[in-house]
Parts: sequence; C-alpha cells; structure tokens
Amino acid sequence: MSAAGGGLPGAGLLGVDEHLRECLALAVPLPPADLPLLDALGRVLAEDVVAPAPLPGADNSGMDGYAVRCADVAGASEATPVELPVVGDVAAGEHAAPLAPGTAVRIMTGGVVPAGADGVVPVEQTDGGTDVVRLRAEAVPGRFVRRAGSDVAAGEVVARVGDPLDPRRLSLLTAVGRASVRVRPAPRVVVMSTGDEVVAPGAPLRPGQVHDSNGVGVAAAALELGCRVTRAGAVPDDPDGFRAALADALGAADVLVTTGGVSAGAFDVVKAVLRDSGTVRFRRVAVQPGMPQGLGVLRGADGRDVPVFCLPGNPVSAMVSFEVFVRPALRTVLGERDVLRPTVPATVRGGWASPEGKRQYARVRLERSAGGGLVCEAVGGQGSHLVADLATADALAVVPEAVTAVAEGDTLECLLVGAVPR
Repeated sequence: MSAAGGGLPGAGLLGVDEHLRECLALAVPLPPADLPLLDALGRVLAEDVVAPAPLPGADNSGMDGYAVRCADVAGASEATPVELPVVGDVAAGEHAAPLAPGTAVRIMTGGVVPAGADGVVPVEQTDGGTDVVRLRAEAVPGRFVRRAGSDVAAGEVVARVGDPLDPRRLSLLTAVGRASVRVRPAPRVVVMSTGDEVVAPGAPLRPGQVHDSNGVGVAAAALELGCRVTRAGAVPDDPDGFRAALADALGAADVLVTTGGVSAGAFDVVKAVLRDSGTVRFRRVAVQPGMPQGLGVLRGADGRDVPVFCLPGNPVSAMVSFEVFVRPALRTVLGERDVLRPTVPATVRGGWASPEGKRQYARVRLERSAGGGLVCEAVGGQGSHLVADLATADALAVVPEAVTAVAEGDTLECLLVGAVPR
C-alpha cells in the first residue's frame, strides 16, 4: 500500500491544515524598526533596499599593473617590448589625471582607471619600472578593468522585503552605502510549563515528578529562530497561581506558549482558566502526537493583544506541536516568507502502524540509499513520552490521515528537523 495521498480527519477532530491556518492568522509581524547593520544580523528586512549609486562607482583596475592606451602597446611581446614613461601612480581608491597618449600610470588593484586609458597590463608582464616601464604584452580593451556599475547598477533593488539578513547580505548593504536598515524585530516569546509534577531542570525528583524538558525544549526552539525568549518556569495546577503567572507573562510577551493542562483531565489548569476568556479555543486536532491544542488571543495589561498557543504536556507532543503549528507562526511574526520547514520524499524501510483519521508525524532517521535516494526508518516507538527517540530523529515522516499501515517501500514526505544526509 502506498502511503501517499490525503485523507479526512476523524470524527470530531479538526484538520491539521485548518488548525495551522488559524495559528498563522494570529501571527502578525511586529512594527518595523531601524537597526544598525550588525544589530540587524538574523533579522528580516521590512523594506526594499535600492542602490543609490553604481557599484563599483567608477572604472577601476582589477590587477596591480599599468594603465595604458591599448593603441600605445599594440604588438608588445617578450621579443618586442614597448617602453613608455610612467607619469604617476594610482593607489586603490585614488583618481588620476587623464592619461596622455604615449604614457602609462602605475596602478594598484582598485585604483580608478584614468580617463583616456582603456586597458591594464599586469605588473607580471612588465619590468616593474617606476620612471620608464617596459611592457612585454599587449593590452586588450577592457581587460582587467572593472566597469562602473558592473556589480550593481544605480537604482537596482539589492535586497527585498522578507529577505533574511545574513553576513553576506549585510556586506552588500554596507557596500551600497547603508549604515542601518529597517527590519522586523524579534518577538518576545514567553514559554510557560504547567503541572504539579514539573520541576526545574537539575532539581531533585520525588516519585512521579519530571524535569521541565518541555520548557527548555520549546524555549530553545524559539531561540533558534531568533526570538527573545523567557522561560516562566513550571506553574503548578492551581488556578489562582496560574492566573498570577499568566498576568506576569502577558506583560512581557509578544507571543505566549504554554505546555500542559489542555486535555480533559481534572487538573488541566490551562484549559480550565482560559476557556472562559472567550478568546482562547480548545480543540482536538487530527494529529499524532499532539491531539489536544489551544489557541487564541489574550489582552495584556497594556492593552496589547498577545497570541497564545497552548500545547499538550507530553514532551514529544509538545515538541511536534511546536514544529507543526507554532514554529510557522513565529516565523510569520518574524517576517519570514517561507514559514514551513522543507520536506523531502523518502522510501520507508520497515514499517509501522498509524491511527486512522489522524495525520501522523513519525520520528524517523534518514540515510542515503546506494542509488542516492533517501530512506527513512522509524526511531524506536512512537509514544508521545519517548524524548530519547525524538532527540535522535532528523525528520518527521508525514503519514496521511487515510493510511493506517506504513509498509516497506512506501514513499513518505519527511519534514526535516535535522540535516539531509549526504
């Protein structure tokens, strides 16, 4: 059976694509800000950048050598060198007077080619003279001359809205004269874990307790995107305590992400408190792992609307939910154009079961086959508590809702969370 194709969500479940659309609808980029170029590293452009002048700004030499009129050195060779008086030097960035016929100037790489000169003879093809130079090669018009505007023309758009600012693009913006640039600022993301059983990383564990792997994992994933992240720590299953922590978080957040407390349990404090807000919705999404989800908007004390994403508490469910729903939303807030992780097709090795009516994101490892294609193999079990298996996976194989058995040789699209094997 092929694992390709789509399918409808199970009865009473919201489709993955519909929930994702709602998540993205909440994700509004922050107002743009002007930053110095180095402070803008990793940010996304909020303006088109136009070169005000050509680059290079003038014809300049691509070699150390001698600028000449090509007609003056016609026929020059090792056997029949041509001698010309040297009437000056042109260092990088310098201009020289127009070149008179029958003369040469010594020119360095980057030096502006004087008017009248139409070629450059590299120093290696001369005797290096400073008063009179012996040229042992002809000059070809335009050879070793970098023409004005040959890199960037005046008025050319060199970077566009939505472009990420990496070191190469920042170098280009500097070259065209920019010292600052308008960007989408990094959102402040507050990550809040809930549950009486959740304790701080490294703290001693009593029976039944777990360390806050959700808070650290989700916070790290948001940091990796370039967000400014605060971990609110673990909040016990107490409505009043959660309300107090929520008020603090909303005062410091552009986006709030909670984990835990969203299912149907008696102590699911997030759902119990937020479902009465009228602006946060809880639903069962046709996804495995991560069926219970919540999303909406809460009003902060300063009147700002803060998007809230409520993820389940099982550690794999939380991380997969972040990958599928929250990561694209945060990339939208950051101003990114391509918000979804790339996928690659891979042939299944082995096989596993998948629940009918749910889109499964199975943890897999990828490797190259002898023929050069990609092969995926499930990592351990697919239980939502198996964090060790998630840590060793480099992709999530996407199993459509209609498929209940993934078989050897099936082809699946795999959402990349690691590097593609070479």
